[in-house]
Amino acid sequence: MLQLENVYQAAFALKNIIRNTELIHAPKINPEVDLYIKPENLQVTGSFKVRGAAYKISRLTDEEKSKGVIACSAGNHAQGVALAAARNGIKSIICLPDGAPISKVEATRAYGAEIELVNGVYDDAYNYALKLKDEMGMTFIHPFDDDAVIAGQGTIALEILEENPDVEAIVVPIGGGGLISGVAYAVKALRPEVKVYGVQAAGAPSMVKSVGEGEILTLDSVKTIADGIAVKQPGNTTFEICSKYVDDIVTVTDDETATAILTLMEKQKLVAEGAGAVSVAAVMFDKVPVKGKNTVCIVSGGNIDVTILSRVIDRGLLKSGRLCKLAIELTDKPGQLRDLSATIANYGANVVSVNYEHAGKGTDVNSCIISMELETKNKAHIQEVKNGLTENGFKLL
Repeated sequence: MLQLENVYQAAFALKNIIRNTELIHAPKINPEVDLYIKPENLQVTGSFKVRGAAYKISRLTDEEKSKGVIACSAGNHAQGVALAAARNGIKSIICLPDGAPISKVEATRAYGAEIELVNGVYDDAYNYALKLKDEMGMTFIHPFDDDAVIAGQGTIALEILEENPDVEAIVVPIGGGGLISGVAYAVKALRPEVKVYGVQAAGAPSMVKSVGEGEILTLDSVKTIADGIAVKQPGNTTFEICSKYVDDIVTVTDDETATAILTLMEKQKLVAEGAGAVSVAAVMFDKVPVKGKNTVCIVSGGNIDVTILSRVIDRGLLKSGRLCKLAIELTDKPGQLRDLSATIANYGANVVSVNYEHAGKGTDVNSCIISMELETKNKAHIQEVKNGLTENGFKLL
């Protein structure tokens, strides 16, 4: 059973492996909240996962270490296990679905792991990992449903409480529940008055639904840009701990998460992955009751695939009113585009792209459609631009 002593033991065991990610004051993210960021995106391997993996591996017997460890993950857990195993001088095998991003595969390999690409999806890789575990006698390192892994993640709570003794609320991302279980258990043991709030992606609400129903549920599917917390079913241990110690669990949309990623980049110069940014999104969009409170958001990781980062930024710009897409019907004659551009400029917006096409069925034969992307200040500015165009005789579609 998990004990507070295990969390302190984990903190000692991790001293020479992890980085103490000092809190960053971030009052601009939500002016009504005295907000601090716990930047685990700056942790070695770019995620908190190395804490639990390293502590679990440190507790193995010499015989278990001699046989090595095995894990299944396409992301942060894989890299945490690989690094921790290398630091302990033991063999690690990471099973990955063959469709895993090359960047994550190579990052895991770079930490010293042997990679096994498995045909199919995550479940296929997971089953193959269990098969190898039995055949080779290796120890399977579960990504979240393990007492030692949970204790390792709980070291984050010790650091927060030591550095910010006035903290009143801690906001934590939830996937399988390992991180929030460790944090909530330690916080409630040491400072029971501190609130602990969990955040899931709206497209993967496995823990929030399970806790709400009072039993572990399995989602039919998950879909979210926060791939690091796209978990269909919480663990048995993590479900029990969350049910007992977590004050509330909320969800955020992908648009809200994208906005949080963009805000962290612009205001804090921090790069967060979707799973890491959901805690900040919850505070930004008032999903948790922390107004006026000393609050810490755990940004759990920063391993976002650069190939999707630009798309995430665009979604964040659209959500925050910094980017606007308009379709305008014009009469196809000289000077119309000039007048349209001048009107937009008069209202302080900047045109970044224009697409022209002849009008189709249901419009005047002499009409054309102009599709535009504009840089704008906020949603109020967008409405001001639209009102100005309408007042000047332009037809918005």
